[in-house]
Amino acid sequence: MIFQLIFSPEARGQLAALEKGQDKADRVKLKKVRKCLGLIETNPTHPGLNSHKYESKKGLNGEEVWESYVENRVPSAWRVFWHYGPQRGFITILAIRPHP
Repeated sequence: MIFQLIFSPEARGQLAALEKGQDKADRVKLKKVRKCLGLIETNPTHPGLNSHKYESKKGLNGEEVWESYVENRVPSAWRVFWHYGPQRGFITILAIRPHP
């Protein structure tokens, strides 16, 4: 099943900041984030995402929040935080940021 992605204002802002980045590191990070988002859109359980429930946060309506890896084994590795919904066939992207 292909999901339609909805971005929270926070996630939209974080993605826009990466897109405005001028240095090579920002372009590399943006490429990784886009790949991660593409995998979430087509298969949120893809093994490369290492998606798992993020226990310390809930969605606005109490939804289970998931964490997917943008990168791994690097300092301040980036993650995408998301939940299913608001309805079937949708995924809401809550945040795109370094692991807390």
